[in-house]
Amino acid sequence: MNLHALRLFHVIATTGSVTRASKELNISQPAITAQIKKFEKELRLTLLEPQGRGVALTEAGSEIANLAKRLFAVEQQIEQFSQDYRNGVKGCIRIAATYLPAHFLLPVWIANFKQQYELVEMMITTTNSTDALKQLLHAHVDIAIYGGIPEVYPDTIQSEELFQDELWFVVAPAHRYANQRVSLSEMMKEPFVMREEGSSTRERLLSLCRTYNSPTPTISLQFNGLYEAITAVIAGYGASFVSSLVVREHVERGQLCRVHVDGINLINSIAICTRRNEPLSASAMNFIHMIRDNL
Repeated sequence: MNLHALRLFHVIATTGSVTRASKELNISQPAITAQIKKFEKELRLTLLEPQGRGVALTEAGSEIANLAKRLFAVEQQIEQFSQDYRNGVKGCIRIAATYLPAHFLLPVWIANFKQQYELVEMMITTTNSTDALKQLLHAHVDIAIYGGIPEVYPDTIQSEELFQDELWFVVAPAHRYANQRVSLSEMMKEPFVMREEGSSTRERLLSLCRTYNSPTPTISLQFNGLYEAITAVIAGYGASFVSSLVVREHVERGQLCRVHVDGINLINSIAICTRRNEPLSASAMNFIHMIRDNL
């Protein structure tokens, strides 16, 4: 089917006149008439018939005009969607985030983003650092927001550090080490409450012990969520090693206390990771720009 001729016919049916269609399309009336004649021969149907000085739709022409109206309405929807998608107004962003950014940073970032880009769908998975990078590498997500310092990023991963925070040893206020200064070996004698294997903070603690030739701690309680681990320490059991972003308010309220370990001052990196040399959608780029602007 000649879609160009169908479009000419659609404009005639919409405007009700070959003359008005000619002006709207900036095509001569004879050229339009010739195209319609060819189109009628192609369909083997009469679409227009003379009426006074103008034309009217035949019964078949009226039916095809209705179908054409629906067709070109869908075309407009496709064009509008394409424009919105190119501009990042519509789309879907899949994010894998480690616990720290997922609970303490992403909610505010997403709320700010959705106020401007309400039609963008966002899918967030909270997981540990190992799984977040695995999901990114396997293209299950578009972005990984990572809290920690992985020893080596794969060559296919592009990382941008957003900011840094400190890692703290914390205990309950009644603990004998609360607000005290101790050695690393003394600290490692305490039972620890930590997240599951694959957590970057847990790996940082074990790496710290290897670096300083210190005995590794006994991880007496292990949780899949950081909230549960912190709650256990607040309740009075053991110690934990955690980002200051997570526990700062608990410390300020007196629910937890820091333990100052001699010679230990570790920094936690919050980074946004994407696949190297792979373009992001406009909506994902808008989200990253918004994060940068709100740091």
